Amino acid sequence: MERLDEREPAEEVRLGPTVAVGGDGIGRLADGRVVFVEGALPGERAEIELVDQRRDYARGRLRRVLDAAPGRVAPPCPERARGCGGCGWQHVDADLQVELKAASVADALRRIGRLAEPPEPGVLRLPAAGYRTTVHLAVDGAGRPAYRRGHSHELVAPASCLVTHPRLEELVVGARFPGADRVTLRVGVAGGERLAVPAAGRGGAAGAGLASAAVVPPDVAVVGPGGRAALHEDAGGRRWRVSARSFFQPGPAAASALADLVEHTLAGAAGPGDRLVDLYAGVGLLGGVAAARRGAALVAVEQGRPAAADARHNLADLDAEVVAGEVGAWRPRPAAAVIADPARPGLGRPGVAAVDGTGAAVLVLVSCDPASLGRDAGLLTAGGWALEAVTVVDAFPHTPHIECVSRFVRG
Repeated sequence: MERLDEREPAEEVRLGPTVAVGGDGIGRLADGRVVFVEGALPGERAEIELVDQRRDYARGRLRRVLDAAPGRVAPPCPERARGCGGCGWQHVDADLQVELKAASVADALRRIGRLAEPPEPGVLRLPAAGYRTTVHLAVDGAGRPAYRRGHSHELVAPASCLVTHPRLEELVVGARFPGADRVTLRVGVAGGERLAVPAAGRGGAAGAGLASAAVVPPDVAVVGPGGRAALHEDAGGRRWRVSARSFFQPGPAAASALADLVEHTLAGAAGPGDRLVDLYAGVGLLGGVAAARRGAALVAVEQGRPAAADARHNLADLDAEVVAGEVGAWRPRPAAAVIADPARPGLGRPGVAAVDGTGAAVLVLVSCDPASLGRDAGLLTAGGWALEAVTVVDAFPHTPHIECVSRFVRG
């Protein structure tokens, strides 16, 4: 836990029964304002330091836990004690982590989506160590990959990393990227590749000299501006090419679990001779697995050029068409079912309009944020859809982040 200045005034609060989106505990100050407390758990009594005060709410950090919750545990990774903010829930028992995630989804559906009686979320748990095969890190002044402290710009270069695959951990700890201010590190478990994509500058472009300056093991492909490299991963019974800048799930276990769950959640929709639409398709994972297993034709819509190119490669053996472009600009086609896996902001009105335009009877929505799921559920139910089921996939253990797979049916 970060050392706080004991000279600052302290506040004593009792935390409520839930956590906020993002994982902070929720309490009330003596003046009635809501306070969000980093590192606090529901039901705890704590002494906190206020770090940000607004008219309606405040933010605080733990100074001392006075009455600890039963689910508070010692963080399993030593880097947490050094201030690493990469895994903000290592102080939370594994069972309580999934309980809080499911509760946050149910709360978002009621409070944001205004669903009076949403279905109780199911939970799918995944391995909690060595699961990540892609990480996005800052780079400190010595060129070392580094995580940020919680709610801070201060950097902490780790000497180990509990959640990364061992071959990725080697790069997190030992690689150097002089001149960069951030780097993406990736490993393909199935193909054995390792990639590094260093970058610098506010605009996100990689500098021309960053790749040549990198200090990495000889097997690591350092991808500079305009450079091309890819890794390969097995998930859902198929092999996937993933370019250096294409999105993929946190690791092969999460990718397979999500693909299997999405296919199962389709539950009878999009069989042989039907059309399946995959919006925000990425490299084609979710729609590709479902179409291959069901014998359905597939239309995959993906805005990112590298990912769209990967999808064409990955789906070449199927009856599949890849449309490179924004979902909101795509002209919908009739379909039996739709899979949608939007970025953190969610479907929004453009995405909902695209889904509606297909005339599909079933939508399987993959959400990576409870709040955006709540907003999308509100838009969908207002348009005549009904939420039948929702499952929380614990794809990011030791963090408050989630993936959610929801089944909506028209009418």
